[in-house]
Amino acid sequence: MKSLLFALILTLAIVSTSFSAGNPKATLEIKQNTVSSLLIGLNSSNLGLKSSSAYMLGELKVTSAVIPLMRILHENENEDLRIAAALALYKIGTPLAINAVKQSVRFDNSERVCKLCASFYNEYQKNKLNDEEKYQYAVNLEEK
Repeated sequence: MKSLLFALILTLAIVSTSFSAGNPKATLEIKQNTVSSLLIGLNSSNLGLKSSSAYMLGELKVTSAVIPLMRILHENENEDLRIAAALALYKIGTPLAINAVKQSVRFDNSERVCKLCASFYNEYQKNKLNDEEKYQYAVNLEEK
């Protein structure tokens, strides 16, 4: 288990180095390797690795992680892991991901998970509204 955690940390260090190096081809290749490692991490028996993998998949906005994250959100017994999955889904932001968070507000057995999912969903709605208002403001400026 320690070797998996070490591999994850090493992979993340390489990714952050490649982003600053400015080599797009290397960044794409490393990102694909990173995503594969993070998806494997979601299936680990190590709770910390699962949680960290979910967090990083959300930060990287990996859309291919939506289904595995939804599975964790709906089936895992650990509240903290379900919350990490919900946060990752919120950050990914696809309609399917956001709908999963919205449904957890209604159907999760944990009050804590429900409240946090509601918070994530409300934040998404607020940002969506702000984006629409910005768009309307820009359209109105062009018309004047």
